Amino acid sequence: MASRPVHVRAPGKINVYLGVGPRHDDGYHSLATVFQAVSLYEDVYASPSDAFTLEVDGDVDVSGVPLDDRNLAMRAAKLLAQTAGVDAGVHLRIRKGVPVAGGMGGGSADAAAALVACDALWGTELGAHRLHELAARLGADVPFALHGGTAVGSGRGDELTPALARGRFDWVLVLSEQGLSTPAVYGQLDLLRAQDGAVADDPPMSLDVPLAVLQALRAGDARDLAPALLNDLEVAALVDRPDLTSALVDGIRFGALGGIVSGSGPTIALLCDDPDQARLVQDLLRDTGRTALHVHGPVPGARVMG
Repeated sequence: MASRPVHVRAPGKINVYLGVGPRHDDGYHSLATVFQAVSLYEDVYASPSDAFTLEVDGDVDVSGVPLDDRNLAMRAAKLLAQTAGVDAGVHLRIRKGVPVAGGMGGGSADAAAALVACDALWGTELGAHRLHELAARLGADVPFALHGGTAVGSGRGDELTPALARGRFDWVLVLSEQGLSTPAVYGQLDLLRAQDGAVADDPPMSLDVPLAVLQALRAGDARDLAPALLNDLEVAALVDRPDLTSALVDGIRFGALGGIVSGSGPTIALLCDDPDQARLVQDLLRDTGRTALHVHGPVPGARVMG
């Protein structure tokens, strides 16, 4: 067992494309999505301890983050200990940089980072494949946070296929002080789809990622990717938060190539042509009183630092 704290960093994500199928009897939806890990991070520090304890701080509002077994990072640490037969605890300190309940997978990044950190702290050496299996048991977005980069997700989003993405994509994130519940947004989508004509056939119910998305990523062409951005959850997120529409409209007006609600929202992701354009869009949005951040992707998944 390591005697010093282990520091692991894991990225938040944007769903460049998110197709959502009908609700299954088990409550889950089939997904076809393209994840891209971006340069907004969660840092997890794992220290030796006799018990399982957790503290959280960060650059974002963490007042709603649970400190018990409802926290994915805590569950990840206990799952790893149970799986590997470790008779020890851990103290986890999470420093959050990804918005809480922002549709960017911050909790999933914490869980992925906790798996990697505890594996290194305890010297369990489970390997990438076994860690991926444990990540999939914790949540649909956790395996991607483990691997990072750009990937196509199918099933519940946890069946990953790496996607070739050349170059760099620049995004401006418009953050919101009030989060959205992912289950609530999925429930709202189900209600809308149950109403005849509420969403019609647009967006489509297909679970195939369009070829145009994959080709644009492969070419590293933001101008081709922008018109292919799509999120089936966006219509449901905007029902609960109609104010997000103005952020999308202003982002395009200020020069972004395209925009989308990230995951279940409420974070808005605006795709820009290059870093200079992204910084300009960021500054203009800040001038309106919004919280805007320039990030880029793809970046690596959870990894030990220093």
